[in-house]
Amino acid sequence: MRGPAQARIDLGASPALRHWLRANAAFDAEYGDRLSNHLPMALMSLQRLGADDARLHAYARGYVSRLRPAPPDRGPADEEPVRPRWKALLGRQGTWPTWRRRFARWLQRDGSDAVLHAALPRLLPGCAGAAFHGLIRTAYAVQAGDGQELADALAHWACVWQRLPTARASAGRPTRDPAALLRGLPRPSGPVPGALIADRVAVVAAHPGFAAAVAALQVDGRTLEGLARGAAELYARSGNFTVLHLLTSAHALRVLLPWAGAGEAAVRAYWPAFAAAWAASGAGERGAVPLLPWGRITAAAIASDDDHRAKLVDSCLRQQRAYGGAVWRAAASRAVAAA
Repeated sequence: MRGPAQARIDLGASPALRHWLRANAAFDAEYGDRLSNHLPMALMSLQRLGADDARLHAYARGYVSRLRPAPPDRGPADEEPVRPRWKALLGRQGTWPTWRRRFARWLQRDGSDAVLHAALPRLLPGCAGAAFHGLIRTAYAVQAGDGQELADALAHWACVWQRLPTARASAGRPTRDPAALLRGLPRPSGPVPGALIADRVAVVAAHPGFAAAVAALQVDGRTLEGLARGAAELYARSGNFTVLHLLTSAHALRVLLPWAGAGEAAVRAYWPAFAAAWAASGAGERGAVPLLPWGRITAAAIASDDDHRAKLVDSCLRQQRAYGGAVWRAAASRAVAAA
């Protein structure tokens, strides 16, 4: 997998990580009521933060009890490449086994670079599905260079793919300032209904005027950094669970940009989902937390069994190295404040 230098995940340095990525292939991409299997993402984050193999084994043994076996593939046993089936299968619950077979075959035939270049422009407009976890899991799989995990991650993304309504014209003057648009987005009054983040995102995106409002953003080469910093700042102030997914998904998109076609087009596809989740979050001010040193933050994340904490801290570390600034440490300090 080519592209600019990324913070790689060294599977060879961790037999435990290698073992559990293989073992995870026996489990479904979801569990419970449409909850995403975080085991590969959490383990890769923990390993990159410095967790040893004993900690990875302990974490995985505790986590797998919530997972369910991978369902059998009952799709047509054809040998067609995955591409002609996009429209028929995208966003259809229960198609993960078929997607993973097709992606595994496609990756074996054409290689990861070709598959990512072809698949990501089709997948990004539906990145809101499952609270961005298809996007996030794919980014981790790319950094690990594991073919089966990449097939499973792309399959999950395709299965939960969720396109949001779009507008043909914007409702206001074009602007390059996403923060200004986020402050005035049309949204339902009161708490947004929905059991899961993706449900609430769909409600906000369908609200009158929302699609036209987000269409006013003029995306450029600095937009993604602005969105990422905005998410980090809001999370540092609020600790909001939905905003956490904006922070980690913005990091994931940065990782995948080398394969996503035109960078501005990729960010433009991501932006409506980001905006809808921002508006659906209901994030409120909780006051500042002490700014902790990175050593204490990473130690707390490694010790935690929270399946989101290590991912968030890992994203904050990578984003600080890419963009600079103290906001990432502030967000990571918030993440471990209750650990």
